[in-house]
Order: sequence, then C-alpha cells, then structure tokens
Amino acid sequence: MNPVDIIIQKRDGLALPPRIIKEWVDEYVGGRIPDYQMSSFLMAVYFQGMNREELRALTLAMIESGRQISLRSVPGVKVDKHSTGGVGDKVSLILAPLAAAAGVKVPMMSGRGLGHTGGTLDKLEAIPGLTTNRSENELVTALKKEGFAMIGQSENVVPADRMLYALRDVTGTVSSIPLICSSIISKKKAEGADALVLDVKVGSGAFFPSREDTEKLAEELVRLGCETGLRTVACMTAMDQPLGKAVGNWLETREALEALKGEGPEDVMAVTETLGGIMMVLGERSGNVEEGMEIIRRKVRSGEGFARFRAMVLRQGGDVRVIDDPDRMPRAVHALEVKSEKQGFVQSLDARRIGRLAVSLGAGRIRKEDKVDPLAGIVLDKKSGDEVNTGERLAVLYSHKQADPSWEDRLREACLIGPKPVQSSPLILSILDSQGRLNLP
Repeated sequence: MNPVDIIIQKRDGLALPPRIIKEWVDEYVGGRIPDYQMSSFLMAVYFQGMNREELRALTLAMIESGRQISLRSVPGVKVDKHSTGGVGDKVSLILAPLAAAAGVKVPMMSGRGLGHTGGTLDKLEAIPGLTTNRSENELVTALKKEGFAMIGQSENVVPADRMLYALRDVTGTVSSIPLICSSIISKKKAEGADALVLDVKVGSGAFFPSREDTEKLAEELVRLGCETGLRTVACMTAMDQPLGKAVGNWLETREALEALKGEGPEDVMAVTETLGGIMMVLGERSGNVEEGMEIIRRKVRSGEGFARFRAMVLRQGGDVRVIDDPDRMPRAVHALEVKSEKQGFVQSLDARRIGRLAVSLGAGRIRKEDKVDPLAGIVLDKKSGDEVNTGERLAVLYSHKQADPSWEDRLREACLIGPKPVQSSPLILSILDSQGRLNLP
C-alpha cells in the first residue's frame, strides 16, 4: 500500500474499499504511517467525507485495532452516555453516579478535551490523586460494586481512536461527521456497552453550530451505533452559551459536586435529568422518559448519587477530602474580575468564544503534547437573559499565566449586552432513535 496514493484518492473524493481502510488503520497503529501522512488523510476526510460503507469500515477497523472488553460477568444492561462536546458540559460527572444509584450499569470510557471543548478525563483528573487509567478487571469490579466506572482508553483498547483523537485536536479536523462518529461508536462498542445515550450539541459552542448539520450528525451516530449492535438514542441539546456557570476542569468538577448535592444550575440539571430519563428506559428501569427523569431527581434528593461519586473517587485513588470540602482545593494564582462597561440585558453569551478563552487561560490544549492546568478556567456571573449594570461583574478568569490584557476584551466580546430582555430558548431540542424523532418539546 502506497500511503500517498490513498491520501490522493481520498483528497479527490474517491471511495476507499473496506480492505484498504482496514489496512490503513492497521499500518498507522503499527507505526508504519507517520502522523504527518495521517494528518493529510484526516484533512481529506474532513473535506470529502465518507460514504456509509467507508464509515462502517473505518469504525470496525478502529474497534479491531485493539482488545474488546467483555462485560458479560456484570449483570444487567450496560448503558453509557456520551456528549459530542460542549463548553461547561460537566453532565457526565453528574449523570453516571446518578444512573448507577438507580440500578443501571454505566461503563464510561471518556476522552480528553478537543478544541474549545472540555474533556471528562481532564475534569476527573483535576481531583488530586485520581487516575483514570484502569485495567479491565478494575472496570468490572467497579461496575459490580459502585455500578459505574469513569476511565480512559487503555493502550490496548481502541488504540486507533486514542491516536487519532489526539491528532484531530491539533490539526483542525475535529468537526468531521465521519471522524466524530467512528471515534464515539468504536469506543463505546469496544468497552462492552449494550446501549448508548448521546448528547448531541447544537449552537455556537458545538462542533456543528447549525441545526441541519447537527441533525445529520445525530442521525448518523444513531444509525452507526445500531449497525454495530449498540441500541443508540440521541438527544439534541442547545449549546449557544456555556452549560452552567463554570468552564474549566476543577471548576466544572466542583459545580458537578454541587449538582449532586441538589444545588446545580437549572440548565445543567435539565440536561442531566433528560439524558438520565433516557438511560432509565434503555437500562430497563422505567417505562418512559418522564418516569425515568423522576427517578434521577429522587437519587439527587437522597444523596445516593453523591455517595456513588465519592466511592468512585476513593476507588480510583482520588483525595476524597476535596470531595467532602471543595474549599480545600487551591485556586489559580491569578483571578481576574471582568466587569461590564454597559447597562442592559445579556442578549447572548458566545460559548465558542468562552471555550477558546478558557483554552488560552490554560484549561485546554493548543498542541498535542500540552498539559492542561486543572485550576484554570472561567466562572460566569451573568448568562443570557440576565440584567446587568455598568461596573457589575460578568465573570472571573482563573489562570496560572500572567494576565493578558486581551482576556478582558475577549470575555466582553463574547457577552453581547442590549437594552431589552430576551426570551430563553429551548434547551432540549429533540430525541431520536433508530425509528426517527421520538419527541420534540
């Protein structure tokens, strides 16, 4: 196989046979295709896309690039949840322990931050001592005892995705439907899940800002998941502004802890409860989404979700003292208050700009080898629809970097203030399964 010929074929929009795609993935994982050639291939896919046969072949090749985990010894339906990426999205940290408390087994294999969006593993590892590199036996044990586990990809489970994931983040090829679909479905299938709930984001902070493109992504994910043996449901949710008030790894983890104690922001809880309701149906714990949502609410009120999260932290080596008392965590060296220069109402809060600013503060990666600052990020005081006075605080920026004069301007530019109040937009947009749209609130 000549790598240059494969890149040219894909660049020119030609379909690649499944055999060639399988060989291409195997050669890359084996170290015989360098990053620069894979980067060219990813860019060709980004612009030319893949047909359904190619996408299925890529996904299967990625699954078969390593070991597939067997969870047959764990009783019950195994249901995972995955978000396509948003700003301030800490729902996985809240939902996994709540679903486990309700009796659903949740094997959650997560990823790190991509582009302007945060990653569940980076948020978890902001907890001192906690590690997400767990063995298959540890995963099975955690599922039997706590009912859930939150782990990263091991070296031998879907290594193709682990390698491509890091490369996409730094080559401008994140927002590609075939690359997103193959990444998500290969991970979830290889980890041994039976069913999957997808939170597919739409809006300025999503990889696909348009409703049309996001619907295509949701439909493709559901179709590909079902084709590979995963019962898959997608819920489209708005990501025009950050979810919750915290953006950044420890800051979001702290807000997740507040949510598990019943003190979470309204938008965070709305998404958590809706996705949880779907998980209850897929996990055979309720007959419909509304009933499942009430089960999730009860697990918040009882404190069972918080207790499960704390047990997971302890099992994975984390310091539970910061779980019990988040004020024990230090803060970033620099805390910069950004105040409004106008009076009026927040018309919009651009999630993508906020996410990119958080990356600049140290909360995300610009290069593949970069390490994230667990304490860096943004806490928002004002969101869309809120009234604001001149000189009133809009947000606090946290970083270990020396303050850049442009940071304040970038935050203000992301926060559009006008003279009139605005109506809130729907947060939950639609729910789709293999039969089509289930619900449009």
